[in-house]
Amino acid sequence: MFPSFTWHMPTQQTELFLTFDDGPIPGVTDFVLEQLDQHDAKGTFFCVGDNVRKYPDEFRRVLQKGHAVGNHTFHHLNGWRTDDEHYLDNIRRCDEVMQAVGGDDFEHRPLGRRLFRPPYGRVTRDQIRMVRPQYRVIMWDVLTADYDASLGQERCLQKALQYSRPGSIVIFHDSHKAEKNLRYVLPRLLDHFSEKGFQFKTL
Repeated sequence: MFPSFTWHMPTQQTELFLTFDDGPIPGVTDFVLEQLDQHDAKGTFFCVGDNVRKYPDEFRRVLQKGHAVGNHTFHHLNGWRTDDEHYLDNIRRCDEVMQAVGGDDFEHRPLGRRLFRPPYGRVTRDQIRMVRPQYRVIMWDVLTADYDASLGQERCLQKALQYSRPGSIVIFHDSHKAEKNLRYVLPRLLDHFSEKGFQFKTL
């Protein structure tokens, strides 16, 4: 489905593309940034606009540390349950608050179309038709399911290690819901692939 979306990065190098959805959240996003720093790793943060509004310092820290950011709507909307006009307006609101909070650090991002990830991966064809001229739509090929409270930490880790390969776009969540699994899995995944010579890059 949706072959125009980016599901995996074409590369011959030992590279992974770690992404973090639903933040920024104090404490949780701080933990992610610390772990990435320890491994000289970069990530891409798909931010909920209302969280950027509530926690501007966290958002600025992400930018100042050289990570990429993307739009995840202002209210984390499910596109299947949202009319097109409201959905597009919510995306615009997210961009506006990221611009207002991020200032020059947000404006001076690498060249290329802005990044967008639909919450839950749920979006209609009409919505995408409106979004694609302005955004590069990023999906994933490795879902850690760190938000699933019924998924044990070790199982979450093993699945993430098993399915990640060069060019994989891996989803974590810097949210309270995912925090328990995130704190266990992220440092171990970074250790595992660092030992194998992988680099962690932005989209």
